[in-house]
Amino acid sequence: MNSQLAMEVETFERMKMSHMSTSDRVVASRKAKELVLTINEIYKKTKDSKLMEVMKRITVKKRKIEKRLKGRPEI
Repeated sequence: MNSQLAMEVETFERMKMSHMSTSDRVVASRKAKELVLTINEIYKKTKDSKLMEVMKRITVKKRKIEKRLKGRPEI
């Protein structure tokens, strides 16, 4: 993984999720998807297990963000 991508991943993982606006959540979700897809392309070539762990961590955070975006289901 190149240094630019590593910095982007680190920045994303450090990002606070509290007090985010809806537009911030949308941007964060899209960024997470972009990071996962980029890392996945590298993973396909190298099969490095560390990359898989990074993708899993990003995906967990992405799911939390998307859960907040969808809101509570109405009865």
